[in-house]
Amino acid sequence: MREYPIEPLHFVHLSELELDELLLIEQSVYSKPWTRGNFLDAIKNNNWCHLLINGTTLTGYFVAMMGFQEVHLLNFTVAKPFQNKGYGLHMLESLALMSKTVSAQWIWLEVRVSNERAFKVYEAFGFKKVGERKNYYPLSSHQREDAIIMSYRL
Repeated sequence: MREYPIEPLHFVHLSELELDELLLIEQSVYSKPWTRGNFLDAIKNNNWCHLLINGTTLTGYFVAMMGFQEVHLLNFTVAKPFQNKGYGLHMLESLALMSKTVSAQWIWLEVRVSNERAFKVYEAFGFKKVGERKNYYPLSSHQREDAIIMSYRL
């Protein structure tokens, strides 16, 4: 892990140096976490991979992919000890500001139908449910879960 200046809240770009710590958070939050390879691919593909640092502590992160006049949020995570404290809304606000700098018109995402907490955070920020994707997320080798498609107009 890199040494960070002690500032209240700031973002840094994800590098391979942070992957071990990030993967611990990813595995503690999700039943089907992203792999090291998923994050390395995101870095390699020049997706936005940003870590939210609180002082010197990795608090959350997001991965987003730019498209034509839109941004697709691929991974959005707040570490368990920091959930329900406003960090998610802070990260969404930062993502929206970044998206505006590249003239994006929309932010899109999918969220598991069972992830009510995340759905409420996205809804509180202003995302709207616009559809569903059937059998989108894996639950096990034989079961899948639907996703709710949400969008936010910038």
